[in-house]
Amino acid sequence: MSTAAKVMYKPVGLVTGMVAGALASVVFRQVWKRLSSEDEPPKALQQEYPWREVIVAAVLQGAIFAGIRAVVSRGGAEAFRKLTGSWPGD
Repeated sequence: MSTAAKVMYKPVGLVTGMVAGALASVVFRQVWKRLSSEDEPPKALQQEYPWREVIVAAVLQGAIFAGIRAVVSRGGAEAFRKLTGSWPGD
């Protein structure tokens, strides 16, 4: 990929990263509400939650974030390729 294409992709990458983070947060909260009786997932420093629940929430959140980030990043790369003819990962 040329230097100009790399520079052009930087803002696309930043925007897709922000979109992925926001979308992952919304999806995780909805999934957590359905899996538990709580509206908010437990945080590691909240003493009232057992280890198991804190770890399950953290692993689930990480998996959802990684999956959504991959989907959004790949979609952004595909759109960039269609517009410019250059794949941003090469």
